[in-house]
Amino acid sequence: MVTHIRIRSLAVFTALCLLLSACAGASTPAANTEAGASDHQSTGAVLGALKINAYDMGYQPMNLNVDKPGRYTLTLTNDGEQAHDLALGATRIVAEPGESASAEIDVPDAGATFICTFPGHFDAGMKGAITVGGAAASADQSQQDDQRDDHGGTLATNDTPPDANAPAYTPFDATAPTLPEGTVHDITLETIEQDMTVAPGYVQRVWTFNGTVPGPVIRVKVGDTIRIRLKNPATSMMAHSVDFHSSEVAPNDEMTSIKPGEEKMYEWQANYAGVWMYHCGTAPTLHHIANGMYGMVIVEPKEGLPTVDHEFALVQSEWYLGPQRDVVSLKKASVAAPAPDFVVFNGVANQYKDNPLQVKPGERVRMFVLNAGPSIDSSFHIVGTIFDTVIKEGVVLRRGNDGNWGSQAVDLAPAQGAIVELTTAEEGMYPMVTHAFNFVGRGAIGLLQSGDGDPKN
Repeated sequence: MVTHIRIRSLAVFTALCLLLSACAGASTPAANTEAGASDHQSTGAVLGALKINAYDMGYQPMNLNVDKPGRYTLTLTNDGEQAHDLALGATRIVAEPGESASAEIDVPDAGATFICTFPGHFDAGMKGAITVGGAAASADQSQQDDQRDDHGGTLATNDTPPDANAPAYTPFDATAPTLPEGTVHDITLETIEQDMTVAPGYVQRVWTFNGTVPGPVIRVKVGDTIRIRLKNPATSMMAHSVDFHSSEVAPNDEMTSIKPGEEKMYEWQANYAGVWMYHCGTAPTLHHIANGMYGMVIVEPKEGLPTVDHEFALVQSEWYLGPQRDVVSLKKASVAAPAPDFVVFNGVANQYKDNPLQVKPGERVRMFVLNAGPSIDSSFHIVGTIFDTVIKEGVVLRRGNDGNWGSQAVDLAPAQGAIVELTTAEEGMYPMVTHAFNFVGRGAIGLLQSGDGDPKN
């Protein structure tokens, strides 16, 4: 179910995107017949009613199923902030923002596909299908070619169909852990291979540290000693290892792989502050990172960090989908020009759009941000805010500096991390994105909700 907040906030964000792409207000094609004046006539009783909601930029649901072919009444409700339509065969249903429109449609034995014909909306992901008795809907070749476009859509390819029976995803708590007491920290990391829903309808057989993607956030301070007990259960299929970028050790010692049923100790001292990556380094390392084996280490200065109202930890990464309930595709992850199916924060596409992070106006917010890659750069940006403090790879922009310099986005190559601080000026919904906008529609978006999210209250 699409909530009011989700629709409203997503519409605000996409309105900003449309200003950039200059596709708002474009004229609509006139090739299809609009609802109420359809020349797609057929006989037979209406078998049922179908309902689809449009938002900016998508349909909910995208896929419907009917028991048998025939005539149905289809109602399109537009929850977005711009006009949308639904074109199916010779019928075109147009709905203005906040309005609904209906028409009778005919669903053939093979099912049918539908799209939004407004310029750019199909490429942004406004497409779907009606199937009959579970059979796959067909599409003409030109539409199939369009669906293989690798820019602007929700998926780079369509070779992994969504599974309507996939379990719901488990949200990842973005709250950063507090600094533990003491100077010596004993931590167990277990390499767990399991199924995980990485986006609604998509399940992959991921490799994890302690059963989550990303792995647990580890927080220490300069001078602390960290003792890692790495365990690879006998039930595992693969050898695994761990590489802490915050450590200074011989890679052919602590970072070596262990087989299923083995374990080892990895001890290191945190000598440098920063936001660091850890990951499995077993060959091929690309596959182990792409399949979920990565996490964040926060090393504070010895004197600690100033107290703030909220701290969040966000890890950007990529999914290159394999078959349902199988591992990710190493072949897709290995291409020279990467085209991930999803780019995500903390393992799941769009999870913080569905579950916004909660703050209040004027509260000080600190975010620890890591780009785990494995291959795509990040340009982390929160719409409507300015980062007044940035610590990126040891380079510091301090609040209240001479000249009052600020930062609009933090660029992070794979394996780079940063700390950013900000406040929200008023109540509202503040989209968190990578400013590489071709990946925003593939899951790299979340929301920072300030107050109740309504700036007019």
